[in-house]
Amino acid sequence: MWEPIAVPPGLVPPRPITVRAQTIPARGYFAEHAHRWHQIVYATSGVLTVAVEGRSFVISPEQAVWLPTGVRHRVGSLLGAQFRSLWVADEAGRDVAEHPTVFAVQPLLRALILEAVAIAGRESDDGYSGRVATLILDQFRRARPLPGALPWPREGPLVGLCEALYADPADARGPEEWGRELGLSARTLARRFETDMGMSLRSWRRRLRLFRVVELMGGGLSVTETAMQLGYGSTSAFVYAFRTELGSSPQAYIQEQVSGRPRQ
Repeated sequence: MWEPIAVPPGLVPPRPITVRAQTIPARGYFAEHAHRWHQIVYATSGVLTVAVEGRSFVISPEQAVWLPTGVRHRVGSLLGAQFRSLWVADEAGRDVAEHPTVFAVQPLLRALILEAVAIAGRESDDGYSGRVATLILDQFRRARPLPGALPWPREGPLVGLCEALYADPADARGPEEWGRELGLSARTLARRFETDMGMSLRSWRRRLRLFRVVELMGGGLSVTETAMQLGYGSTSAFVYAFRTELGSSPQAYIQEQVSGRPRQ
């Protein structure tokens, strides 16, 4: 069961940015709501589930979601996360993005967010906190919008399926086995997955594995350990699948995330 988290009382408009640091426990969530200001949804560790505009997806610490003023949304975490919420004044963030957008978070932007958290609530006679806020917004204006995060079901039996596969990407059960588990025919399950997620179960599972590469290797696992966790038969099979999908080896991709420099 998922447990709701209370929204902090006495919210006041940001000037121009207010930062909140909070731990979201496993299966904790903020019920659907909206703000009179923009919001940046980010986690320094763990994975967040974000539901907005009739769709649901998950983001890793290499991604953040920009939510424009007034957009209704729900945020939670399946396994727990260190949540960093940045509220941005309506006028200050007006030119960042008009619609909910997933952005890539490079090391400089991450460092600025962490600095904003560290100095939150402190008096700043020299205007330092304001300069940090300006740099954060500048970085979001320059950040690379991502075509999409990992889709996630909003409700129904697919939620349990996706949660199980996220917890154990090596689970090799296909539509027939999962259909029996969920009380659906294989054809019904496949059709519902295509309708709700916009892709087949096989394609989603491939996306899930690639999504978790960053989480696992970023947490210190080796290529071989990651391959085994994700259910690949060998390290070479994992490296080949990763290179086919993203055009580089896992090591090169992770290094790019750490350095912030794109591949040549």
